[in-house]
Amino acid sequence: MSLSHCSPFRWLSEYFGGFFFSYGVYLPFWAVWFDYMGLHAGVIGTLIGLGFATRCVANLVFTPKVQRVESLLPALRGLTLMALLTCALHPVMGANIAWLALVTVLFNLAIGPSVPLSDALANYYARHQIIDYGRTRLWGSIAFIVGSSLTGWLVTEETAAIIPWVAIGGLSACLLLTLRRPTVMPESEHDAAHSKVSMRQLFRDPHIVVFLLIASLLQGSHAAYYSFSAIYWKHAGYSESIVGYLWSLGVVSEVAVFALGARLFGGWSAKALFRLAALGVLVRWGITGSTTALAPVIMVQLLHGITFAAAHLGAMQYIQRECGTRLVAVQAAYNALPMGAVVAALTAASGWVYDFSPAWTFYAMALLALPALLLPLHEPQYQQARKARLQQS
Repeated sequence: MSLSHCSPFRWLSEYFGGFFFSYGVYLPFWAVWFDYMGLHAGVIGTLIGLGFATRCVANLVFTPKVQRVESLLPALRGLTLMALLTCALHPVMGANIAWLALVTVLFNLAIGPSVPLSDALANYYARHQIIDYGRTRLWGSIAFIVGSSLTGWLVTEETAAIIPWVAIGGLSACLLLTLRRPTVMPESEHDAAHSKVSMRQLFRDPHIVVFLLIASLLQGSHAAYYSFSAIYWKHAGYSESIVGYLWSLGVVSEVAVFALGARLFGGWSAKALFRLAALGVLVRWGITGSTTALAPVIMVQLLHGITFAAAHLGAMQYIQRECGTRLVAVQAAYNALPMGAVVAALTAASGWVYDFSPAWTFYAMALLALPALLLPLHEPQYQQARKARLQQS
């Protein structure tokens, strides 16, 4: 193992870069690769949904076992190696649904915990004011743009058979980048080092349940987009390269929100960020279902910075501020449910609704914003900080 050193900002930025480059191949184009392999839309939705479900199980069962922050680095290294090996199995499986289901499960067992554990590490450094979460995480978004754009261009120039190989290249780079050592190593706080929080304990807290429900509605609304937007736009006459550019445009707005989040939303509560995201969900998916004309599609893609990034920043703000020693456990639950189980269920459902009506698939996603606007969110730490600021002023 390399013992070369780098700052926590650089370690995390480059890890996010390598991981999300590959994710930029996986999310928009894995369905295109399945379609290239001749699979039915319902089967594609089920396989993609199986991946989300696997990530959910991994995050509920395995991720909470890594609650000491000292264990985050070795865990991320091992998971990246596993992701690389299992991704490399995809091209040799052909169109055999059973084998594809198996490697889908294995691959997602690796990448599922990688997201909450890397976010937990970033949140640890952010809580200690060593990094700015948004400016660190944006490098993952930039890499996502590069991965999706490059893949779209390669598929247009070659064939969809190249898709898994691009992801393999990104994971190989990611593995090499994880082998370095941050100059500031994470250390557990005294009370966190001697206590563990189970998922059962978390779900007994009604405030955590409301937080997870709101986040589930907002992030789950992206299910149809993640799995079927590429096919939806391709059937509307757009090439794979245009689809890649459209996805990249969405992530450009995501990068802007991550980069400017502290300046734009520094005084906002998580509740305010969630409500902003919910309004974006209503507009974005309503328009997506209504038209495939290029101008409105470009407009709603720019809303990705609101529907995804603002909601994600709200969730990270809530976890950093309100969860204390439960940080890793709540991070795991966030990725298991809003980013895993809920998206998995909605993805599988979207596959069958899409066969009936592509437009109504997106209309259904828009309706998820309505309860998110109404649910209350308890933020005692935010209220205390706000009260202290008002007293000082």
